[in-house]
Amino acid sequence: MSKYLEVLTPQNCQLIFIDQQPQMAFGVQSIDRQALKNNVVALAKAAKVFKIPTTITTVETDGFSGNTYPELLGVFPDNKILERTSMNSWDDQNVRDALAANKRNKVVVSGLWTEVCNTTFALCAMLEGGYEIYMVADASGGTSADAHKYAMDRMVQAGAVPVTWQQVMLEWQRDWARKETYDAVTGIVKEHSGAYGMGIDYAITHVHKGAERVKHGERIGPNPAK
Repeated sequence: MSKYLEVLTPQNCQLIFIDQQPQMAFGVQSIDRQALKNNVVALAKAAKVFKIPTTITTVETDGFSGNTYPELLGVFPDNKILERTSMNSWDDQNVRDALAANKRNKVVVSGLWTEVCNTTFALCAMLEGGYEIYMVADASGGTSADAHKYAMDRMVQAGAVPVTWQQVMLEWQRDWARKETYDAVTGIVKEHSGAYGMGIDYAITHVHKGAERVKHGERIGPNPAK
């Protein structure tokens, strides 16, 4: 049980994106697709901030699934994309080699679909590779709400840990005194976290009297009351 008591840190985990491609997203019914993409891109940005080793793998790009979201590729323009034919990423030697090269046993997973590619990868990676799987529920999607739910249940029963993208990012940050990542993390929150991000904007401009304010859509410069 001790491994489940360990929090995620920038030093003890790696990340894999599985089949974040448009044709796969077309079939998602468990989460709003725009929200799904928002969460995937936010997780990617957080991983880049904390220098988390990240693997991106795709399936049948030209034959069926289409290219990885450009917003995700924009975060990792230099990452090699690992193309597969197998629904199960674990079956691909290049994927296994990429994970092994990162030398981190905790694997954070975001993929499509939850009930197919995520589940088979998670079960095999835990059974055959000895990895600890952290499944990002809101940066993954299934073909129905039930498909996603029962796939998550199955993985949790097998030992995977369910998480959300923002939970992962804030676990990496851990302490707001870590100023080297503070601005980047709060920037991601403002862009991708909905009400939480709005709250940060409000706090900066009205509570802490930020250096810039906006009135009727126009920047009006420094707060004269500061």
